[in-house]
Amino acid sequence: MDSTGTAPDLVVVGSANADIVVRVERLPEPGETVRGSEARIHPGGKGANQAAAAARLGARVVLLARVGEDAHGALLLGAQRAAGVDTSRVLTGGAPTGVALITVGPDGDNTIVVSPGANARLSVADVRAGAALLAAAPVVSLQLEIALESVVEVVRTVGAATRVVFNPSPFPSPFAPLPAELLTACDPLVVNEHEARLVLGGSAGARRAPEESARALLALGARSVVVTLGAHGAVVADARGSARLAAPRVEAVDSTGAGDAFTGALAWRLGAGDDLATAARFAVRVGAATVTRHGAQSSYPTPEELAALRPAADSDE
Repeated sequence: MDSTGTAPDLVVVGSANADIVVRVERLPEPGETVRGSEARIHPGGKGANQAAAAARLGARVVLLARVGEDAHGALLLGAQRAAGVDTSRVLTGGAPTGVALITVGPDGDNTIVVSPGANARLSVADVRAGAALLAAAPVVSLQLEIALESVVEVVRTVGAATRVVFNPSPFPSPFAPLPAELLTACDPLVVNEHEARLVLGGSAGARRAPEESARALLALGARSVVVTLGAHGAVVADARGSARLAAPRVEAVDSTGAGDAFTGALAWRLGAGDDLATAARFAVRVGAATVTRHGAQSSYPTPEELAALRPAADSDE
C-alpha cells in the first residue's frame, strides 16, 4: 500500500541521482578534452526517472530508493513529489546522493558516468522492509543502478501475481551473466541493442537483428522481451511471436532519460491491463516526446502533451 493506504499502480525500486549535464559541440574521443556549456543540475537516476515518467502520465507510483541527507537529495525528493510520486519509501542517509555526469552532443546523443553514492546503500534489508508493498504491487520496475543483490531480493519478495519489468542498465560486466532467477522473472526484460548483446554474452561489437536478439533472450528464460531501438521504435517478443513498433518522427535535442521514460510508461500500462505490444506502442510515443526537450524528468510528457504524437505503421512477425 502507498502512504494513503491505496494499492499503487506501480512500484519502482531503483536509483535517484542528481544529473550534472554539460552540452558540447561534439562528444570527446578517449583522452580528448572539449569545451562545454555551463553545467546544469537536474533530478535524475533510472529509478526516479521511471517513477516520474509514469506519475506524470497519471499513474499512482511509489518509489523505493535511497538518497543522501544533502542538497541533491532534497532536489530529488522535491522533483518526485512535484511529479506526483509517493516518496514515503525513499530512505535518506548512509552516503551522499548519487550523481550522474552527462555529456550531451548536438544530435541529442549522450555519454553518462554514474557515481552511485547512496544508491549503493539500498540494501537487501531495505527491500525486505518493503515486502508488503512489493507483494501488493501489480507491477514492479527494476534497473541496475542499485546493488545486484538488492535487485535479486526484489524478485524473491514480490507477490505471485506481480509482474516484474527489468532493465539491466548499467550492465554490471560483459563477463558476468545475470542470475537465472532474475532473468526468468522478467516480463518483460527491457534492453537496448547494446544491452541485449551483453546479456547474451557477446561483445559490444557483435551485432544481430533485434528480432533475433529478442528470440535469443526468450530462450535464456525471460518471459517476454522488449528491445528498444531509439528513433526506430522497438521490437517486442513473447511466446506468441514478435512485432516491430515504429516511432513518431521528431526532432531530437536530448536523449537523456528517454529510455527510462519508455520503461516507466511501459510498466504502468502493463499494470493497467494492456498487452505487451499495446503497452510498448504507448511507451514508444512517450520516449519520442521525451527527446524533443532538454533534461530527463523535466522533459517527460503529460497525457495532453503526448496526444499530438502518433506512431507510424508497425510490422508483425
